[in-house]
Amino acid sequence: MHPEARSAIRVRGLDHLVLRVVDLDAMLAFYVGVLGCQVELRRDEIGLVQLRAGSAMIDLVPVDGKLGRMGGAAPGAEGRNLDHFCLRLEPFDEAAIRTHLAAHGVAAGPTESRYGAEGEGPSIYLQDPEHNTVELKGPPA
Repeated sequence: MHPEARSAIRVRGLDHLVLRVVDLDAMLAFYVGVLGCQVELRRDEIGLVQLRAGSAMIDLVPVDGKLGRMGGAAPGAEGRNLDHFCLRLEPFDEAAIRTHLAAHGVAAGPTESRYGAEGEGPSIYLQDPEHNTVELKGPPA
């Protein structure tokens, strides 16, 4: 399709993603305590915690809850939920980010220039407690 062609579907951005989780407490400690997301909605009766991540949401669904049981086996080394997802940070102060992650015992990969929604810019890969890869991305260079 040519860039100038119009579609009835126009994607504006990421609305939410859903992670099926084994240890909800560890995942909340990571996404809220380390990355600073906020709990926006919690529905324990069906097994759903929705976290605010800027303009998007990250939904955590425990595999042993009502929703989670519908998804089959738990994620693991041989069957992950996704390859990775990216959180855009502003500002992107590499030293401060690394200090913060280290203080929480979170190992981070090297800072590399990667292409994202806003163009080429700095990014760092890390793993959440259940081995989902999270990319922390800065502004375009």
